[in-house]
Amino acid sequence: MNTASESWLGGLVAGLGPVGEETMSRLHARLITRADATGMLDVAYRTIDSPVGSLLLAATGQGLVRVAYAGPAGQGYDKVLAQLAERVSPRILRAPRRLDAAATQLDEYFAGTRHDFDLALDLRLVHGFRRTVLTQLREVGYGQTASYAAVAAAAGRPTAVRAVGTACATNPLPIVVPCHRVIRADGSTGQYVGGTAAKQTLLTLEAAA
Repeated sequence: MNTASESWLGGLVAGLGPVGEETMSRLHARLITRADATGMLDVAYRTIDSPVGSLLLAATGQGLVRVAYAGPAGQGYDKVLAQLAERVSPRILRAPRRLDAAATQLDEYFAGTRHDFDLALDLRLVHGFRRTVLTQLREVGYGQTASYAAVAAAAGRPTAVRAVGTACATNPLPIVVPCHRVIRADGSTGQYVGGTAAKQTLLTLEAAA
């Protein structure tokens, strides 16, 4: 998951010779401070552990822009960071403190003490009808579900059931924008960007509240 900034840091450390973990951490913190001060940090990211596996969180100055599941052996993170570099900015850096609020609210959600997220969101990765669908998904409350057809109707295109499915499958902010609450008309859970097991875990968590 090396970014250009972190690769530069790695090169600098290599030039200094063997360094301890504490020194590396201090250098990384200085890099974050310098990047912030000079306007060179456009996307900050971190990872957190959760009941549905490791999650990558990324944010811009406008808000949370990405929540991503790790995928097999965490391989999905490299792809996510590469996409962010291409579609948002290559100036990406692991800066955990910039995402403390998002991490805390997700921890509270998984603990069952938070039912709504109070986070600024950056929806630049979605456009058109997909953005309309994501906006509508935020109206499906905690512990509730809606069918793909119902979401399509609420979004103003009752025949666009497949398009709703695509919007859910490409949702850049799963959990926070609750596409897991969209199920099939027959009551079965259907597919999910994080896998069907993760979807069922989230629905079970909310049902238990």
